[in-house]
Amino acid sequence: MPQLARPVITVVGGGFAGTALVLQLRRQPALAAAEIHLIEPRDVPGPGLAYTARRPEYLLNVRPGGLSLYPDEPNHFADWLQTQPESAAGLPEFASRAAYGRYLREELAQELTTAAVRWHHTTAVAAPLLPDGRRAVLLADGTIISSDIVVLALGNFPPPPPTGPDRRYLQHPGYHADPWAIGNLRRIGPDEEVLLIGSGLTAVDVLLALRQDGHRAPITVVARHGRWPSAHGPLMAPYPSFYPELAHETTVTGVVAVYKRHLKLAAAQGLDWRPVLDSLRPDLGRIWAAWPLAEQRRFLQHLAGLWAVARHRSPPQNAEAVAALTAAGLVQLHIGTVREILPEGNRLRVGVRTHSPETCWHTADHVVSCAGPLLDYTRIADPLVVSLREAGDLTPDPLHLGLLTDAHGALLNAAGAVSPGLFTLGPSRRPAYFESTAVPELRQQAAALAAHLAQ
Repeated sequence: MPQLARPVITVVGGGFAGTALVLQLRRQPALAAAEIHLIEPRDVPGPGLAYTARRPEYLLNVRPGGLSLYPDEPNHFADWLQTQPESAAGLPEFASRAAYGRYLREELAQELTTAAVRWHHTTAVAAPLLPDGRRAVLLADGTIISSDIVVLALGNFPPPPPTGPDRRYLQHPGYHADPWAIGNLRRIGPDEEVLLIGSGLTAVDVLLALRQDGHRAPITVVARHGRWPSAHGPLMAPYPSFYPELAHETTVTGVVAVYKRHLKLAAAQGLDWRPVLDSLRPDLGRIWAAWPLAEQRRFLQHLAGLWAVARHRSPPQNAEAVAALTAAGLVQLHIGTVREILPEGNRLRVGVRTHSPETCWHTADHVVSCAGPLLDYTRIADPLVVSLREAGDLTPDPLHLGLLTDAHGALLNAAGAVSPGLFTLGPSRRPAYFESTAVPELRQQAAALAAHLAQ
């Protein structure tokens, strides 16, 4: 990439990934003269969907020491939190998402006051290649930004409808496609029956929100693997890395065998399984990349659900609250897959396929989708994604996890060549890393991409 006197960089998406990238770009001396445009349609850039929630019962799933925006300043968030009202009685072990959203907003706001960074309160709908090699980023308000670099920091897309082809339920007032929509859960009456699809961290948050709102009726939860997220344990000394034993393993079975051996070694020393699993964190991308496509597919089919339960954990108080609700009979967890949702007057009938061939039916006043995000870029209907996909500028990966990229996050076209001026970071890079959604991975991606663009 030739050196430009005043490069124009457009970042599409102002959630965590986009915010982290803007902050890292501003730290690059070689980009001091760069003109940076941030495209974010929400009323406040920075928090994104994940950290906009205003409810205090929504807690972060990681302790403050792991949530700094900056890889080279690991205590940055914890130090900021120490100065906030939430820490009047001491630093909370797990802070609220709202507090973290405020942290992101404040860090970004400092840059938005400069002439170098401009926020556009709208969406991007296209970014065609110009004859001079730049990109014309077309915004929904009609603005066109001629950009040298365009970075997609689009975050997660909402889950697809859980069933079809009969989708009348999508217009039913009792169906909640987005549990994060402001005021959505408060439409649920205290004595109305609720069914949740999914039992991950989103489902835990929904249960806690309903409990906070005084909900009394039983809640049914349907999940494919029938497990709640594991709880965080107490802080422990790290387990030593054993990646050298895994570096040449090219099968899921081989990696699991080595991992189980270290579980036994840790148990013999009186150590918990969590530090053993966490010791793999820095090398997960390399472990994933060493597997051929067939092995990656095998992991997704057989182990991804178990991995999510162990890897993405709840604060202990959240896990205890779910256990108490279950013990009181207020929450019932069923193993199965939702196959059909049919409107029945003011209620919804939900058909669940279990291990038996027969469908089991549940009836509820409200059905809340707590399923994971849509990762398949062949199905994403966002106008910018559609336009780039139709132009051949981006390529969904064969496992439907995200986008094909080079080592720096540059988008690849169908021929495997780099698409001029297009980069991405965040969940879209799951094909390369598998783990590409949490703060430690995303802040590292932002720092690395900013350094690459500065070269």
